[in-house]
Amino acid sequence: MGMLILLSGIFIEISVAILTIVSKSNQHNFKNIIRIVAFLVFTFLTTLSVIEWSYRYYPLAFLLLLLALIGTHGLLRTRPKTNAYDLVGALGRALGMSVLIFIVTLPAIIFPQHTEIKSTGKYQVATANYIYTDINRLETYVTTGENRKLNVQLWFPENAEGTYPLIIFSHGGLGIKASNETLYNELASHGYIVCSIDHTYQCLYTTAENGSIIWVAKSYRKELTAENAKLNKQQSLDYYQKWMKIRTDDINFVIDYLLSQAKKNSNRVYQLVDTTKIGVIGHSLGGSAALGIGRIRNDVGAVVALDSPFMCDIKAVRNNEFVFSDAKYPVALLNVYSDRPYEHLDDCQWPL
Repeated sequence: MGMLILLSGIFIEISVAILTIVSKSNQHNFKNIIRIVAFLVFTFLTTLSVIEWSYRYYPLAFLLLLLALIGTHGLLRTRPKTNAYDLVGALGRALGMSVLIFIVTLPAIIFPQHTEIKSTGKYQVATANYIYTDINRLETYVTTGENRKLNVQLWFPENAEGTYPLIIFSHGGLGIKASNETLYNELASHGYIVCSIDHTYQCLYTTAENGSIIWVAKSYRKELTAENAKLNKQQSLDYYQKWMKIRTDDINFVIDYLLSQAKKNSNRVYQLVDTTKIGVIGHSLGGSAALGIGRIRNDVGAVVALDSPFMCDIKAVRNNEFVFSDAKYPVALLNVYSDRPYEHLDDCQWPL
């Protein structure tokens, strides 16, 4: 929708510029009418939910409202006949307005409208948010001496009876706990309990207990930027081990906490957890941590890694190459890794 609005706006500006050049007239009244009509059409489409009103359209709405007010004022006032036709001015105004339209539609282009994907399972899905505090660990990304706190969100079958398998999800390098919400809803609708973790200071942002925003740590961002296994494998391995230690400790803590609460029957959500059926899923850096958890815990029965290298399996650097563990992977594993096909995308016949 954002791209369609951009192209429509540029088309109108070009058309008005051509009309101005051909007629050798500044077409003030026509431009004012166009401004008013554009705002009315935007309002009409928003009312019909063709344009889904949200933050992505705030700049565009403000610009259209401003232009509509200018257009209304221009039609109502008496204009002195002193403005001569100016070719350079007409082209400059068309170019400037096109650039302005691009700027205000950029949020709608970067964050396009999307149709919500409906879950296919038989269960209605409910969610719950919690903050867990690990009293056995201090936060390493700050020096305040506080314990590490993790925001988690659970997706689970609503109004269901019995117990259901537990799935822990670990997001990517700069993700958030809601990054793969469609997947969580789908799994929960089929009878799974999904717990997604905000890895504090490794996620893009999360929320503190007082409601303030905790942004990703600068030190972690610098490490992500500096990491380059082609140039310095030892430095990369040091980063991997540091990141994986934090991630796997987070996942271990969340699993242990959920299991302890399930045994206490302290909350309706926790009572739904089948403590004998646990899986871990992760994307990118989170998938690497999930792969590590599969080797650490005996109670995890399955792991799914999405675009994730086996970081936890790297034991050393020798002759400028990573040395991986050759131990057999101990649990059921689905490893979806898509780097290799990228170089062959041009060979594919579309649509697939």
